[in-house]
Amino acid sequence: MIVRILQPEIIELIQRREFNAIKEVLTEWTPADLAELLNDLPELQDQAILFRLLPRDFAVETFEYLDVDVQMDLLKALGNQEIVAILNEMSADDRTALFEEMPAPIVKQMLMLLTPTERHIAQVLLGYPENTIGRLMTPEYVAVEAEWTVQEVLDHVRTHGKDSETLNILYVVNQSGTLIDDIRIREILLSPSDTKVSDIMDGNYISLEVHDDQEKAVEAFKKYDRVALPVTDVKGILIGIVTIDDVLDVAEEEATEDFQKLGAVEALEEPYSTISLMQMVRKRAGWLSILFVGELFTASAMSFFENEIARAIVLALFVPLIISSGGNSGSQASTLVIRALSLGEITVKDWWFVIRREVASGFLLGSILGMLGMLRVFIWQMFFPGLYGEHWFLIGFTVSSSLVGVVLWGTTAGAMLPLLLKKIGFDPATSSAPFVATLVDVTGLIIYFSFALLFLTGKLL
Repeated sequence: MIVRILQPEIIELIQRREFNAIKEVLTEWTPADLAELLNDLPELQDQAILFRLLPRDFAVETFEYLDVDVQMDLLKALGNQEIVAILNEMSADDRTALFEEMPAPIVKQMLMLLTPTERHIAQVLLGYPENTIGRLMTPEYVAVEAEWTVQEVLDHVRTHGKDSETLNILYVVNQSGTLIDDIRIREILLSPSDTKVSDIMDGNYISLEVHDDQEKAVEAFKKYDRVALPVTDVKGILIGIVTIDDVLDVAEEEATEDFQKLGAVEALEEPYSTISLMQMVRKRAGWLSILFVGELFTASAMSFFENEIARAIVLALFVPLIISSGGNSGSQASTLVIRALSLGEITVKDWWFVIRREVASGFLLGSILGMLGMLRVFIWQMFFPGLYGEHWFLIGFTVSSSLVGVVLWGTTAGAMLPLLLKKIGFDPATSSAPFVATLVDVTGLIIYFSFALLFLTGKLL
């Protein structure tokens, strides 16, 4: 909020070239606040001027907080030496995230600007498959050995800890580099200086494997409440760590993607405010077309019962009520199951538990709506006698029974679709609310007119 209030003042100072005043204004700002200011500045020239006024270490830290598109724009505006300094001093994991968004030819150019050591680190991290933990990790950590004393550990931390991503956790390895434990720094600080690391170890630790999916890291951080977790290769050798800030970014991306899919939209690779109109249309047109084709079956179902509708036009009045109730109940069930799957509350193996629960809840919900539907017909008939004719009770009973059937089917289908998609290897979020609603629309009409034929044949039909 403060950033937005001061933004016009900063822009005015830049335009008047009062750079010393700008430095005074920004002296007490945090890198995260400065990044927010730079992200919001409308002109690239102003962003570059402001960025150049920052001390180098402060500038690098601020750069890591910037949106990726702003980072790339700044790299184009800055001089070669400035780019070299930024890329070499960036955290390895943040640099990898930046390179992932760049075209391959540009990445090759950027790699040549790195020192041999940093270039090797960058190439190793980029060598891991996309969406694996290897792309998130950083090799900047502190490892100690079990035979060391607390004093030796503290000396090692003072010497090598400056470049570590975090010092909250120290990692214990054997002589071959295999991870054997992790120790909180507070345990080291509170132990006598002659205590050996092996005396503090408890062998109770959790680690991630470098080729695991990034979703596993999100689940692990959520479950174990850590700020960092070690990453090993397939042989158990410690090769890096993953920190909570990177995992939160992954969690945000996954949540955003799931929300977009729930709305029947392909995941957007860019923010809504910056994505082009044609890309937006392309992302939405596919699913919208599929849903349109699905709704064509609804029209076909209506035409199949054309004779029944012609003989009892009153039935058509309740079609929107029936299909919307089924679609809404299906969307509810689908959303709840998708969320439960993403949180690990249920798995595909729990399908029988889910179906039993949704059949029961679908019947109860349908009964509630059925009673409301019957009440609606009754009240309208009382206030407008003759509105539904002499068979108004059978019409109300048809609507009521149809609502029970449609809602029961909607909740069951909505709950089973995500589990089915998960089972065959697709993203459960693909069974989005509009998709479930379209499916239930078609079947809802069949259920409705089937009940109408059952109860009204020989009366209205």
